[in-house]
Amino acid sequence: MRRVFAMLALAAGLALAQSDDHIYDRVRMRLAEDPAVNGGALQVEVKNGAVTLRGNVKNEKAREKAEKLAKKVKGVKSVTNELKVDPNAH
Repeated sequence: MRRVFAMLALAAGLALAQSDDHIYDRVRMRLAEDPAVNGGALQVEVKNGAVTLRGNVKNEKAREKAEKLAKKVKGVKSVTNELKVDPNAH
């Protein structure tokens, strides 16, 4: 019985990791594709569905849009927006 529980826990952990990978890919894609955000160089971290955004964006509008885009990705539970506004950001 313990072996069954251990296998179920392992399977749940693997599914979670795949889910985080999928979320990461989708968030990165949305940020990179959006011309207002121009997020190809932004850092994205995902852990248990919680997304953290880091890097520099040109203005507050891009900062807010990046957060909104990340929140719309299926499976995202929360978004921590640590993006900084830098008018010289590319």
